[in-house]
Amino acid sequence: MAETNLREQRAHSARPHGPARARVTPGGLLLGLLRTTRPKQWVKNTLVIAAPAAAGRLFSVHALATLGLTFALFTACAAAVYLINDARDADADRAHPTKCRRPVAAGVLPVPVAYAAGGVLAVLGPALAAWLTPPLVAALLIAYLGMQLAYCVSLKHVLVVDLVVVTTGFLMRAVIGGVALGIPLSRWFLITTGFGALFMVAAKRYSEAVQLAGKAGATRALLTEYTTGYLRFVWQLAAGVAVLAYCLWALEGHRTPAPGLLPWRQLSMVAFILAILRYAVFADRGTAGEPEDVVLRDRALALIGLAWLAMYGLAVAHW
Repeated sequence: MAETNLREQRAHSARPHGPARARVTPGGLLLGLLRTTRPKQWVKNTLVIAAPAAAGRLFSVHALATLGLTFALFTACAAAVYLINDARDADADRAHPTKCRRPVAAGVLPVPVAYAAGGVLAVLGPALAAWLTPPLVAALLIAYLGMQLAYCVSLKHVLVVDLVVVTTGFLMRAVIGGVALGIPLSRWFLITTGFGALFMVAAKRYSEAVQLAGKAGATRALLTEYTTGYLRFVWQLAAGVAVLAYCLWALEGHRTPAPGLLPWRQLSMVAFILAILRYAVFADRGTAGEPEDVVLRDRALALIGLAWLAMYGLAVAHW
């Protein structure tokens, strides 16, 4: 009996500790690379069309080609950050209830491969931008990479700064499209975009804090340093500033529309405010996760968004 127990103890000690590693195959490697670049997050990069759309300079062959290239370059840089972040956080992700399924943490994508692929994209994106786009586009991509990599290393552990960095990433997406086409950026556009992004970022952090309350160690440690009251204050403040800035834009230079035309510029305020109020429902419940998931899973919010896009488009077309 003692010999049997001894053999079982030796067998147990010989087993590898931690989660089982998946067998690496060429197909699995490619799929792992793709999954690590977060394809669902690419929808955020469509913000590059925001400034050209607001300026009414979206529908031309030159604009579409330039914006398509800018979208691809920004996506490459964002993918580089995801790859390097997951390689760096692989050990911590293995202990997380959901992040352990990420390809690097699960062993589908080896850490050295993730680092190498991220490094190649981080160099290739700005290099192609310097060659094919205005110099300021390459400068913005380099600044984005530097800021996001600093976030991965240390800034995500700094109170308030983490919110600012993520918000700035959204703002850079909106700015770079205008820069690529040489479009002057309106102050109201920048304020609305910036505080709108802060609203969604703070709402997401608030939701994470609410859902994981009392589960310290199951998520990023920084969430335990924020209070839900503070995060609620931030998303409410950001929502208010975004609404005010948008209304000031809509009312700026108000003039009587031509006969037969409705004041679409002013009417778009209604849809914008309704969208903010609808999104705030999910923020208040603590269920506002990734912005694209919130919009896609709520039909009412999606319909409000489409109505706003239609009125916004008509306002720009007749301005």
